[in-house]
Amino acid sequence: MADQTHVLFVEDDDVIREATQLALERDGFVVTAMPDGLSGLEAFRADRPDIALLDVMVPGLDGVSLCRRIRDESTVPVIMLSARADSIDVVLGLEAGADDYVTKPFDGAVLVARIRAVLRRFGHASGGDRTTDADAAPVGGGVLAFGDLEIDTEGMEVRRAGQPVALTPTEMRLLLEFSSAPGTVLSRDKLLERVWDYGWGGDTRVVDVHVQRLRTKIGQDRIETVRGFGYKLKA
Repeated sequence: MADQTHVLFVEDDDVIREATQLALERDGFVVTAMPDGLSGLEAFRADRPDIALLDVMVPGLDGVSLCRRIRDESTVPVIMLSARADSIDVVLGLEAGADDYVTKPFDGAVLVARIRAVLRRFGHASGGDRTTDADAAPVGGGVLAFGDLEIDTEGMEVRRAGQPVALTPTEMRLLLEFSSAPGTVLSRDKLLERVWDYGWGGDTRVVDVHVQRLRTKIGQDRIETVRGFGYKLKA
């Protein structure tokens, strides 16, 4: 997969940009590296990369704003790079539509692993072959209904009150996890493992922000928070 993958990398630090580009290219990725947000946006529109790595603090157009611009035009996966794990920039990046983030300084092997994890779940957004709980009302043709919410598990489409709902692949995978077991509480760690493909402990803020984004699209009361345990989809 890597030898066919085009990465857009936006980073203003020359040393980090050049070293990371070389490391990714050694792993077989094709890399377009840009020093600022405006040139990054131009490169995105010209090249249509498979994935974007965006540093939060870049000149011209910061990484969070660039992520929003990309998300307005595409569902391409986005990973934010942040210098501080506890920075509000992490949450802002996720709220802007990023799918994951990596804290700097990062190990090249870890970055490659995270890129491949994101690409794996984007390439298999159908949610695998998990079965669906009987509490979901079948409409036919692989469509599940939860109140006014309909999920086409074959066509990968979602409708609310008959109107299409635009979800990113990460949001779709998250919704498929909930719809596979409606009424069952799924812990943040379990969701990190199943949706983000984390084989290790991750930052649960990624889950919380994506759940909130999903709620704004399918209804705030559709996904319930079970304090101290996780989330569940109301059947």
